[in-house]
Amino acid sequence: MEPLLKKILEASGVSGYESEISEIMYNEFKRVSCDVEIDCLGNVIAKKGKGKIKIMLAAHMDEVGLIVKNITKEGFIGFIKVGGIDDRILLGQRVVIKNKNKDVLGIIGIKPIHLQKEEEKNKPINYQDMFIDIGAKDKAQAEYLVSIGDPVIFEPNSGILNGNLYYGKAVDDRIGCFCLIKIMERLDNIDALIYAVATTQEEVGLKGARTSSFKISPDYAFVMDTNIAGDTPQITEKESNLKLGEGVGIPIIEASGRGLIVNEKLRNILIETAKKNNIKYQVAVIEGGMTDGAIIYINKEGIPTGVLSIPTRYVHTSTSVFSMDDLNCAIELATKTIENLSLR
Repeated sequence: MEPLLKKILEASGVSGYESEISEIMYNEFKRVSCDVEIDCLGNVIAKKGKGKIKIMLAAHMDEVGLIVKNITKEGFIGFIKVGGIDDRILLGQRVVIKNKNKDVLGIIGIKPIHLQKEEEKNKPINYQDMFIDIGAKDKAQAEYLVSIGDPVIFEPNSGILNGNLYYGKAVDDRIGCFCLIKIMERLDNIDALIYAVATTQEEVGLKGARTSSFKISPDYAFVMDTNIAGDTPQITEKESNLKLGEGVGIPIIEASGRGLIVNEKLRNILIETAKKNNIKYQVAVIEGGMTDGAIIYINKEGIPTGVLSIPTRYVHTSTSVFSMDDLNCAIELATKTIENLSLR
């Protein structure tokens, strides 16, 4: 695994607490771009090229996670969720509390099944019944280690599952951020002004994309994000036809129209460019979930917006799986499409 990809996947960045991944993105953009800034909402904005056409690329830095809510007298940690997390995947997870003084390892616990009454066993698992065990002997020791309001991430992990299938924490959407860096590396002497934006707080309302796209006011925008792969048990092709290793996803519509309805012109340009350059792609029609594109395309007077998505298994969990082949297809298609638009 490329060290930069590993670094990005394992970095901390719960929504609203993106400073660690933000610093990485700033330094990498600085390496490949002549102009980088961080705006007041924390978006990292890189600018490259020159010309009359403005093209915005966006990928969100933030990840789903937890926030410390309270500390019990026994020294256990109560928490809230940030972003869409299925309560059932939390039990037994190792987490890291990002205190300002040091990282604190914790394990999410609940009353063991051996001691549960029958009615408790039949009750849906609720995160509010869980706690984080940091090994503190009492409240005083726990308060010495962590503070109310500290962000909590899943324990960092990344690696190669098999062949070109990779795994990691915060795949959604750090692989999109990785794509931004690689695309900006490749775009040289282009007759367009390119803005690459690592956005904040996507998981809690697409907030960074709203403010950054308003500021930039691009002629076109492209969002790099993950998408639900449908090649695992219990998911039917009717729910998702995307498969790992079959190419970059080109969504047509998100959340049955509640999200982005992809601009027809950009959709055709993406598909034509993929065909012309023999880039593997998959057309996606999505009933659930949306991307930063949903807010970008209705900003200001309206911004023609497309999405390039990377099929991913187990999003919003501690470990997701994706194909490097699909990721490379996304980088290639975004680069070629931008080059085509700059010539129009």
